[in-house]
Amino acid sequence: MSKRKQSAGDDSDDSASEVSLIDVDFDFFDPNPNVDYQAIKRLLAQLLQKDADAYNFNLHELTELILGQPTVGTTIKTDGIESDPYALLTVLNMHLHHQHPSIKAIANYALEKSSADPTFHSTLQALFSQNQSHVGLVISERLINMPVQVVPPMYSMLTREMQWAIDDNEPYTFSHYIFISRTYHLTPEDESMLLNSAPGSKGPTSKKSKKTTQPVPEAAPDGIYPYHPEDEYIKMASIHSVDYHFKADTEPREKDSFGLDTRGRIMLVPAERLPELIAKISEVYTPS
Repeated sequence: MSKRKQSAGDDSDDSASEVSLIDVDFDFFDPNPNVDYQAIKRLLAQLLQKDADAYNFNLHELTELILGQPTVGTTIKTDGIESDPYALLTVLNMHLHHQHPSIKAIANYALEKSSADPTFHSTLQALFSQNQSHVGLVISERLINMPVQVVPPMYSMLTREMQWAIDDNEPYTFSHYIFISRTYHLTPEDESMLLNSAPGSKGPTSKKSKKTTQPVPEAAPDGIYPYHPEDEYIKMASIHSVDYHFKADTEPREKDSFGLDTRGRIMLVPAERLPELIAKISEVYTPS
């Protein structure tokens, strides 16, 4: 049985020359150990890129750990409970699982990547070296064509499930949350080309381009943009964040290289800021 259903519909008033949209029902499910293993492992590989192998994250064990707590976390499917999930959101207790090979590798990874910011690095060292308060590792990934509007209900479900787990004396009380996400880097030439081809430029525009309710991201001074739009608000809520190259991609990119220059980002958010963060994401991305 699904947790909730959300539809993405089309605009029937648009002319036949417009690109047609189809209705899609998004069903929200608990992670299913009997069905979701391969799809969740693929989402983790997408999130962590080549660093998954370079840092020995043990994606098999990490996937099993996620599936081992099916009452906390949400997947999204479009073809029933037996189909593959297109999105995942969950949280893992890094202190409870500190001896787990995947969590140990991710903690060391966060320490290494944060070394570029000594304050961030020392904060993580202090958090990982004590046992009084716990850190939650938020894992959020989805296929690229999944709309951001599915994110607010997923976070709302996650907070409710964590509270239910806390009410049952399960260890989901956190002082901080670590978010690991992906970004991409654009050169000034890339940005100029995208700007000229974007809706609102001097080129022809369609009716659909005028109807978008998503905010248009401002140009980033460093050319780094998040794959997930909500990450901008997570970064604003964080006390520390760091952007970095994936280890396997440290060679300089050639000017005519094909594909995006994909990078990583780690953010640290105090637990008391999570409700306001979710409220902001809901305000910005909930369908009107």
